[in-house]
Amino acid sequence: MRAAVIRTPGADFMIESVELDEPRADEMVVRIAGVGLCHTDLFAREGNIMPLPAVFGHEGAGIVERVGADVRKVEPGDHVIISFRSCGHCPSCRSGLPSYCRWMPALNYMGSRTDGSATIRAQGVAVAANFFGQSSFATHALTSERNVVKVARDLPLATLAPLGCGVQTGAGAVMRALNCPNGSSLLVCGGGTVGLSAVMAAVVQGCSTVVVVEPHAARRALALELGATHVLDPVEVSDLPSAVHAVIGVGVDFALDTTGRKDVLHESLACLAPHGTLGLLGVAAHGAAIAGEINQLITYGRSIRGINIGDVDPDTFLPELLALHHDGRFPFDRLIRTYPFSAINEAVSDQHDGRCIKAVLLMDPA
Repeated sequence: MRAAVIRTPGADFMIESVELDEPRADEMVVRIAGVGLCHTDLFAREGNIMPLPAVFGHEGAGIVERVGADVRKVEPGDHVIISFRSCGHCPSCRSGLPSYCRWMPALNYMGSRTDGSATIRAQGVAVAANFFGQSSFATHALTSERNVVKVARDLPLATLAPLGCGVQTGAGAVMRALNCPNGSSLLVCGGGTVGLSAVMAAVVQGCSTVVVVEPHAARRALALELGATHVLDPVEVSDLPSAVHAVIGVGVDFALDTTGRKDVLHESLACLAPHGTLGLLGVAAHGAAIAGEINQLITYGRSIRGINIGDVDPDTFLPELLALHHDGRFPFDRLIRTYPFSAINEAVSDQHDGRCIKAVLLMDPA
């Protein structure tokens, strides 16, 4: 198969011919139709998560080609979205919180199967893969039942790919982790895929005030079209808490940070109303710490909580988002711009520079 390989930290992706291992009894091979490009993939290409060389990609969607003898959830020909992997039997998985699976690191970030065996090789040499249990920056992915969600065959498969991570992370943060009630207020820092998915979810939840902080004018405009009530340009706003309090005097009930920036996190805390909650979604640099004055946290009863992949169970949450999209209430496809797989580095550049919000790579002919 062909895959986008990273060989040195921060380098461009190189499309190479590689060998995919045969599926074991509990595995399947999915022919990738499309795969989203996520900030986490770009964070990982620096060598921060898995050893290099490596194949990343964790927002795949495609068609099941082969299944192992123990696979019961899907069969060849089924269309699937591929999300993260979880064990299915630990306390977190049993309680409907698979993104906090006790085996999450081993199943998603080790670069191999849990027994150490490689799933991808280049000229016979092992390449780190199995990223989020899939490594879908490739024409095919080796994955598991716990990773996939079956979808109807008449849906536009390739453009469903971002549901597997970025879209469900932002939407889940609002609809599951924070469960923002009708009439509540929300601040969203960052108008990328995660942030704008949070905006759409806030509309579904009936939030009365939704403030988006985003430097790109086009993204601010889209945020308003998707349901934000107010937008702020951080380049022009020297004091974010004052600007937010000018919109809603007491502060916001909830805030979501998708940036991972320490300065933004500090300001977001000061935007909260008494008993407000700040949810952390943005991947930060290793060792990054959040600054908060403890006495103020106590006095105002404010909370800070991490949110991993929206606190969702993809098996139940993704069908809910698809139903909302069908009803015109969750137009996530407005975030997407497609690129041929061979143009992956162009997509990276465009997404970084704000020329697109969510790049989806389509598997082009060899």
